[in-house]
Order: sequence, then C-alpha cells, then structure tokens
Amino acid sequence: MTTATKTMTATKSNNYPQSTIDAMVQQYTADPVRATVDSLSAEFNKTPRSVIAKLSALGVYVAAPKPTKRPAKVTKADLVAQIESDLGIEFVSLGKAGFGDLTALVLAIGSLKTS
Repeated sequence: MTTATKTMTATKSNNYPQSTIDAMVQQYTADPVRATVDSLSAEFNKTPRSVIAKLSALGVYVAAPKPTKRPAKVTKADLVAQIESDLGIEFVSLGKAGFGDLTALVLAIGSLKTS
C-alpha cells in the first residue's frame, strides 16, 4: 500500500466532501483550539466528536493537555535551596528541619523581602 493510498483512505469520506475536509483542515491548523472544533461542528452541522475524529484521522488534531490533579510537589530540598539562595548562605543541617518549619521560614523570609 502506498502513502497516497493511505492518505486517500484517511481523507475520503461519504460524510465529508473533499471541500469540507480542506476547509476544516485550513481553519483548524490556523487556530488549533477546542473553540475552533466547536465552530467547525456548527458550520458543517456535525458533532464536535465527529469533527475531532476526522481531524485525528487526518493527523491534524492536537489534543488539549489534561490538567494535573494536584500541583507540583514541593520537596524539602527545594525549600532548603530557596532559603539558601534568598539568604546567600549555605546551611549544612537545614535539610534535617521539618517540612512545616521550612515552609514557615520561606514565608518569613518572603515577608521580610517585601517589607
């Protein structure tokens, strides 16, 4: 099977005439966001899922990144590094302090810097 045949399989459709496919690809590549998919679905009287499926089959669709369920984890080492850089001093045993104490120290240094 040649590449041209594969491309024809992905683009040829009874539900989507070639002119519609060309317009969809042109509009989506210009602004690849969900709002564009919604406007294309309204314009061509298709469901958003159908438009996404067609754009995916054409290799054009870019899925939106999924939001993370929780913020990035802050480690004690990160807090110690921030404290050391803020104060310009290296502390040998600061890493042995508790997470709550380190967080309080970071907040205290931050409030001193702003005042």
